[in-house]
Amino acid sequence: MDTTPESYLDLFPLEAIVYLTPDSENGKYFTCFRQGRTRARDKVYVLGGLVDESIHKQLTLRRAREQSLRTARLPIREYMVKAPNSRNYHSETLAINQVFDVLSTYYETRSWPAALRAGVSSGKGYMIPDTVEQ
Repeated sequence: MDTTPESYLDLFPLEAIVYLTPDSENGKYFTCFRQGRTRARDKVYVLGGLVDESIHKQLTLRRAREQSLRTARLPIREYMVKAPNSRNYHSETLAINQVFDVLSTYYETRSWPAALRAGVSSGKGYMIPDTVEQ
């Protein structure tokens, strides 16, 4: 991993940047990896910042739109179901390290169920259903 004080907007062409935000409607973007329709190596993924979902809802989505960037979200809705819990709490907003864990596991396994199981804690109120193939 390389770090720099420069903005990703100055380092990469806009068409190569995909801004990851839980508020994006584009969850199928990542499911294209498996079919080979998306050249993931040609893209630069920006993980939306640490945002308190109750205070700054859709902040990362607005930021991406202001910068004219393509957005995507992890395919939580496509592979997971809401788990019953006493608080009826369900959140697709993950911490940066959780998103990184999901993407790293997916890169290694090419399995969204395995990747989401690795990165989405049970406290988020989602689970992989037994019917999903590994």
